[in-house]
Amino acid sequence: MDLLWLIVGIVFMVVGIAGCILPLLPGPPLCFIGLWVQQFRTDVPYSTKFLILWAGIALVVTVLDYAIPLYGTRKFGGSKYGVWGCTVGLFLGLFIPPWGIVLGPFIGAFVGELFANTNSNQALKAALGSFIGFLFGTLLKLVTCLVMVYYFVTGF
Repeated sequence: MDLLWLIVGIVFMVVGIAGCILPLLPGPPLCFIGLWVQQFRTDVPYSTKFLILWAGIALVVTVLDYAIPLYGTRKFGGSKYGVWGCTVGLFLGLFIPPWGIVLGPFIGAFVGELFANTNSNQALKAALGSFIGFLFGTLLKLVTCLVMVYYFVTGF
C-alpha cells in the first residue's frame, strides 16, 4: 500500500511542477497534495506543523501568482486587457514550444493592451510589466514546488 501512496505522490509532484508553467494547473497546491498524500504511508514522514506551514505557503504563492502580474501591469500603466492577453498568449504559446512559452505572454499582453489603448508605446510598456510579473510569478511557483519536491524526496 505504501508503494501506491508513493506513486500517487510522485504523480502529484510531477503535475505540480508542470503546473508552474502551464496556466490552468495550480502547481504549488498540487505539490502540496503530493506531500500530504505521503501521510497515508505506514511511516508518516511529516509533522502536522510542517504540513500546515506548507499548506499556508502553497496558498500564499497561489494567490500571489494571480496578484503579481496584475501588479506588474498596473505598475507599468497597463489594464486588465494586458493581463488577459498575457494569459491567452501563454496558452497559445504552449503549442509553439519552447519560444512560445516565453514570447507568448509578452505578445499576448501587448495585443491585449492595444485593444485597451491606441498608443503603442504605452501598450509596449504595460506588456513589459505584465510579462515581468508573469515571469516573477512563475519563478516563485517553481521555487516553491522544487522545495516541496526536495522535502518529498528527503522525507523517505
